[in-house]
Amino acid sequence: MIGIRTFWSALPTEGRWLLSTVAIQTLGRGLTLPFTIIYLHEVRGFELDLAGALMSLIAITGLIVTGPGGSLIDRFGARAVLLAGLTAMIAGCTLLAFATHPAVAAVALVLIGVNFGVSWPGFNALIASVVDGDLRQQYFGVNFALVNLGIGVGGIIGGFYVDVSSPGTFTVIFLVDAATSLIPMALLLGPLRHVRTQHTPSDDAPAAGGYREIIRQPAILWLSLLTFIAMFIGYGQMEAGFPAYARQVAEVSTRTVGLAFAVNTAVIVLLQFTVLKRISGRRRTRVMLVMAGVWALSWLVLGAAGLLPDTVAAAIGVLAFMGVFAFGETLLQPTVPAVYNDLASDHNRGRYNAINAAAFQAGAITGPIAAGILLDQDLDVAYIALMVVGCLVIGVLAMALERRIPPSANGVIEPAEATPAPQPPS
Repeated sequence: MIGIRTFWSALPTEGRWLLSTVAIQTLGRGLTLPFTIIYLHEVRGFELDLAGALMSLIAITGLIVTGPGGSLIDRFGARAVLLAGLTAMIAGCTLLAFATHPAVAAVALVLIGVNFGVSWPGFNALIASVVDGDLRQQYFGVNFALVNLGIGVGGIIGGFYVDVSSPGTFTVIFLVDAATSLIPMALLLGPLRHVRTQHTPSDDAPAAGGYREIIRQPAILWLSLLTFIAMFIGYGQMEAGFPAYARQVAEVSTRTVGLAFAVNTAVIVLLQFTVLKRISGRRRTRVMLVMAGVWALSWLVLGAAGLLPDTVAAAIGVLAFMGVFAFGETLLQPTVPAVYNDLASDHNRGRYNAINAAAFQAGAITGPIAAGILLDQDLDVAYIALMVVGCLVIGVLAMALERRIPPSANGVIEPAEATPAPQPPS
């Protein structure tokens, strides 16, 4: 607890405002995230393939608007762009709550996708403007734990509340999701109204800061590739590959799958701050290397569960996979965003974070496609092998990245140069 108090006391007032409401903000998202496709298919009666296609509009729209969103953040500030995104989110959730036609649902999901596309780079830029140094890395980690807490609690509440035979229950959770977006909007219009993220390049900063110039930097290329692979084998599998493998290959119950996600949230919330204290001052690329090893182990555990289908051992393996995987997440989430923001300058921070978000979204889009193809062809061994190979690639990329970023961006706290001892008079 002393560590938590120290962290909290070190935060500026704006940082405390941002962090104090994260779990409440994301609770609404947790209410709807696991149940949106169920709502579209079982409540509104859309065919399952159509419902899946509609769901993909969120990620596709997010990927499309991320680039322009990053540029707008640098030009007009994160606050203005986030307010526009939150307005789109409120409109989208409200529209979706009453959508009885696919076209209406499509418009609603596009609006939600707009918010997703600008919120990642927007909030990361806002955080980076408020905190810096090692505190920034800690902030990203604690923020990630609180996001998971909010989504996890929301998912549990939603699971007990919604009923496919009562469409009104789904209307309520989408309206609550819209209402929770009013919280960050109130912060941006109130306590955070003076926080600026747009800056004019200083005399000693490079004037060029467009996407072409940023992407040409070797460090950004390697870091973005690492982010893409991590999302491809990580979060890109959480809503598609993992549940499909657990059900079709390991043959566990849906209750076990749901419990596995609860295990994931619990591990992140319980371990994140301890992990932050352990990795403080260490090379972030080495932390990524450990994360790659942890994730490789988690996928091997899931593969072993598939060798013992429809058994207690398989269920334990599925739960263990999520627990080990979550530990890897606590190593990844504080490090990658911190590296991006330490490489960025104030005048192009929005674009750096947009590149980070685009790599994340690209992996989250392509990951389920690969999982679907392999598992549909009963290539479950090849599926696990691909995930493990991806972890090895992350390790190689982390070592390559270490040679291309300065120690300060790699989380190394360099000691001050020693002052030479005075020489006696001759």
